[in-house]
Amino acid sequence: MKTKKDPRHEARVSAMKALYQSIMSPDFNAAVNPTAGHVAKKVRAIDRLIAKNAPAWPIEQIAPIDMATLRLSIWELLYKDKKEPYKVVVDEAVEIAKEFGSESSPKFVNGVLGTIIKSKLKN
Repeated sequence: MKTKKDPRHEARVSAMKALYQSIMSPDFNAAVNPTAGHVAKKVRAIDRLIAKNAPAWPIEQIAPIDMATLRLSIWELLYKDKKEPYKVVVDEAVEIAKEFGSESSPKFVNGVLGTIIKSKLKN
């Protein structure tokens, strides 16, 4: 992340906020944000990955901000057509977790994403 004003960072934050809103208000349509809409289409598969790679934390106990950040990042890593380097995606996710999550969010997000990268992307 270069700055918080970087257009790519702002786009990720906007998508994370839409995903967060869809968690907090189930009748909210995440598709109001194009990226969040793409993530929403893969949410079941993404949630299964989160559950598998964060077994100590049942999905319903993960903080909504962390959940939204993980969903966005996992979608970017595995499903986005134009892939960015995984280090960029993880760095952005950790920065978003620092900015919006709790004190433990960055470490949690980094750990889950690191586990997924090791199992899915570095075979």
